[in-house]
Amino acid sequence: MTPRQAEAMAFIKASVMMEEAKNKPEDTALFQQALRFNQLFWTILQADITDPENKLPAPIKANIMSLSIFVDKQTTKASRSCVGSDLDILISINRNLAMGLQESQTDQRGAPAGGPPAQTDAPV
Repeated sequence: MTPRQAEAMAFIKASVMMEEAKNKPEDTALFQQALRFNQLFWTILQADITDPENKLPAPIKANIMSLSIFVDKQTTKASRSCVGSDLDILISINRNLAMGLQESQTDQRGAPAGGPPAQTDAPV
């Protein structure tokens, strides 16, 4: 599994957990657990993009950091409210990023991932 595939899977897992929590509003423990998982994953992303070894271009790192700050704020809001609709934007962000990571696994010739790693195979 490539780093991009692992990240896509983590985004999907967080989205699924939040979707389940949204569908069971009476289960506050499930709601908080989903938010904690999502927050942990985003904290790991923040740490990764600030690592001097991370080879992503500075503008992409800045965009990811800005998005992660928004995710932090929305997570706090959702955690306080325990309202399912407050998860919608977090779910949407995660799903869109997962789709982007999965699409990047296809090289410019349209070959599926699994062949030689493309130059864009660096983790987010």
